[in-house]
Amino acid sequence: MSGTLLLVEDDVAIATVITAALEDEGFAIVHCSSISDRDAKLDEASANGSMFDAMLTDVMLEDGDGLATLAEVREMAPTMPVIVLSAQNTLDTAVRASDSDAFEYFPKPFDLDELVRAVCQAAGSRISELSEEDQPQSDGDNMPLVGRSPAMQGVYRMITRVLRNDLTVLVTGESGTGKELVAEAIHQLGSRRTGPFVAVNTAAIPQDLVESELFGHEKGAFTGAVSQAIGKFEQANGGTLFLDEIGDMPAEAQTRLLRALQSGRIRRVGGRQEIAVNVRIIAATNRDLAPMITAGKFREDLFYRLNVVPIPLPPLRDRREDIDVLAQHFLVQAAEDGLPRRQLTRAAIENLEARNWRGNVRELRNVIYRLALMSREDMVDADSLDDILGVETPFAADEDDDGDAGIGAALNIWLAQEEPASGTVYASALAAFEKPLIEHVLGDTNGNQLRAAKVLGINRNTLRKRITELKIEPDRFARPV
Repeated sequence: MSGTLLLVEDDVAIATVITAALEDEGFAIVHCSSISDRDAKLDEASANGSMFDAMLTDVMLEDGDGLATLAEVREMAPTMPVIVLSAQNTLDTAVRASDSDAFEYFPKPFDLDELVRAVCQAAGSRISELSEEDQPQSDGDNMPLVGRSPAMQGVYRMITRVLRNDLTVLVTGESGTGKELVAEAIHQLGSRRTGPFVAVNTAAIPQDLVESELFGHEKGAFTGAVSQAIGKFEQANGGTLFLDEIGDMPAEAQTRLLRALQSGRIRRVGGRQEIAVNVRIIAATNRDLAPMITAGKFREDLFYRLNVVPIPLPPLRDRREDIDVLAQHFLVQAAEDGLPRRQLTRAAIENLEARNWRGNVRELRNVIYRLALMSREDMVDADSLDDILGVETPFAADEDDDGDAGIGAALNIWLAQEEPASGTVYASALAAFEKPLIEHVLGDTNGNQLRAAKVLGINRNTLRKRITELKIEPDRFARPV
């Protein structure tokens, strides 16, 4: 590969590494460290009739915001691809880069090989300009997603890639990771932001009413249908329809949903006329659909229709570095909602970072609200946090397993600490681990006791009894309405 690149980076070490890697690929690198130098280099290239093949630019430069001034770059070099590098790793930065028609956005620290591949692709391409009205407007203070961890950077980049198209998106992740927030972000920042955003939890609808809820019904279509009803598809016409917990949709409704996705037309229950609808579909699930397809519980053809652009969300345990900024964000929200304004000491933050968070971000939010309500001090320290939340039993899953190894590790720790008498291990271990086990399953099932009982293999009444006896609060695992 050959060509000339303009590198705008004020960190000498990063500039040196990038220059060496790109020169190895055959590129000539012109380096500058400020906006003023950048503009001078672009003016000089334009005057000589030899514009750069691509530009790499940092966001925060010594004399301003490199991203905010890309409009000036576009005037001087309208077809030059721009790759944005940034240590300001927020969704707002990723969206601003997308709004500016950046060829690619890389949060720091970045994968050097991936950067080199992107530069090679950019050097041979030219980006067309979008009209101003087509560009999503964003407000960094109102971004629905919070976090700067590497795990979230991949999510932000996927979001920005689907903003200007209507491809179907499947968001996956554990309960409480923020799947609906991803859907809202895609809608609010995308080309359909002026249309309606309609969310429906398919798991919360009685099975015999799912089709009526989605497609509507005509008067007299079934017992109780005393008037015509407009379904979610029609309500979302021109906008976005978010289908949450899609893995719990009944088989017959899956068939009708597939037909609607294929044809872009629906028919109300009890109706004869087909109705054209124009909606973008974003689906979400906390279930692994692959084994459900094998078991015949989920249609394979529907899965492929939904899984055009998969966006997997990381659990909170894989982005613990975000707990601090999330906690501060929720403290502000709690104060705005009328609760006392609180602060957390560094030790309290570390305490939060060490917890299991089986309910993920939703659980963290509820915990912060509880702290704001129940703390007697404006500054919450680690001891106060333990008094309010309790000292957590070691139960966290290892990073590279599905939880079983984590339970085994916790059991080994307990055995080493407790040294139970001979003949009492089973009873003692059960007493120590029954509560966190039930809480873990309740977290996985969003507080649904019937589903939790099925997972545990016990009677629902037995589960209720143990919840009461162990003083478990099932409501804290339920999804907020």
